[in-house]
This record gives sequence, C-alpha cells and structure tokens, in this order.
Amino acid sequence: MDKRGTLYLIPTTLGGDDAIAVLAGSTLRVLQRLTSFIVENPKTARKFLKAAGYPHPLQSIELRTLDEHTPDAQLPALLAPLLAGRDCGLLSEAGCPAVADPGAALVRLAHAHGIRVVPLVGPSAVLLALMASGMNGQRFAFRGYLPVDKAQRREKLLELERDAQRADSTQIFIEAPYRNQSSLQAVLETCRGDTLLCLATELTLSTESIHTQTIAAWKRKPPDINRRPTVFLLYRNVN
Repeated sequence: MDKRGTLYLIPTTLGGDDAIAVLAGSTLRVLQRLTSFIVENPKTARKFLKAAGYPHPLQSIELRTLDEHTPDAQLPALLAPLLAGRDCGLLSEAGCPAVADPGAALVRLAHAHGIRVVPLVGPSAVLLALMASGMNGQRFAFRGYLPVDKAQRREKLLELERDAQRADSTQIFIEAPYRNQSSLQAVLETCRGDTLLCLATELTLSTESIHTQTIAAWKRKPPDINRRPTVFLLYRNVN
C-alpha cells in the first residue's frame, strides 16, 4: 500500500529566541517528533530547533535546503522523504512557511502528488500587524515587497493608495529591513496626508512597536525603523 508522509508547515519565531513562549504546545509537539526538515537556512534552522527544545541530536537529523535560489527542477527531490512515507517539517526563516516565503511552490507540488499538508499554529507578522492596526480586517491584500526602483515604487504606492480607497481594503506590504527607512520616506512623500499608515515593528519581541496614524502625523516625527523588521499597512477610510 502506498503510504505517504505528511508535510507539516511549522511556523518559527519572528526574530526572537524564545520559541517555547511564542509557539503553541501542539506545534512544538509535532516539531519535536520529526527528524526530516526542509529549511531556508540549515544554520538558523538548527538554532531555532535548539531554542524550541528539540530532543534529538541535531547532527543526526535530515535538513534539505529550499530557498529563493532553489530552481523548480530541484523541488521534486525535496519530496523524496515524503513519497517514501516519512513525515517532514517545512521551516521558514521567520513566521509562517509559504507566506512571503519560497515554500509555497513546494506546498503546491505536494498537493499535486497527493501528499497531506498540515499548517500548524504560530506567529504570522502579516496577520498580527493587521489585527493590531485598527484597519479593515474584512478586506485586505498582502502585496509583498515594493519595487526597488524609486519611480516604480512611487507608482506602486499610488496604486496601493487607490486600491485602499476604491475597495475599502487594507493594503499590506513588507520590505527588506535595510530598506525600511527609504521605503518609509517614499510613503511619506507619496501618499496623501489623510491616508492612514500603520508601522508594526519587531512583532512579538520585547522591542515591539505598533502605531497607526495619518501620513501627516508621521511626517511630523518619522520613526527610525532602519534594519528593524517592519510590516507597513495603508488604509483610507471611505466613510
């Protein structure tokens, strides 16, 4: 009988080391029984496993790499343990696998091969930011990363602002932390003064900061978010 393993999507912390405090007990129990993982970076994966109280010797486990540079042609090989009947865990570098993460392609391939996919409970920066923003949680769109080119970034911001008003929806995006400050400056220079902006910075960490106010208010005292992981949320109240 063809018995295939289960692919568990295992959230990680959003940058802190206290995995036991952040992750659900049910997630930790699944994590601690697995010995095969697909990870973005083996070094940080081992650090995370240690912080999560992983009981097995780290040198004895199987870590296969899936990152942004992994070609599609290599994805089927990553499914080999699952097709052989072994359960595997998919780990992101931070937060939930397959959300702003290269794991989505592997999950899609797992479905195509009839492999059971189980998402586990853990922190999602996008949802935590939306929850705390006070913006529309009924209609929202996650737009990933903004273009790096200044002109294209400005056009994208204008598009997000229009969509926020036309669809009455919260527009969410992220940025590489070292580009946070330039992206914030672009938002403040591009968007209307009465547009709401939420900056959700270093979520779940002791330095967490979440504030929502108008662009005009942010301009009076722009924060320093350089190299601090931040989720940006834009909204225009149509009422």
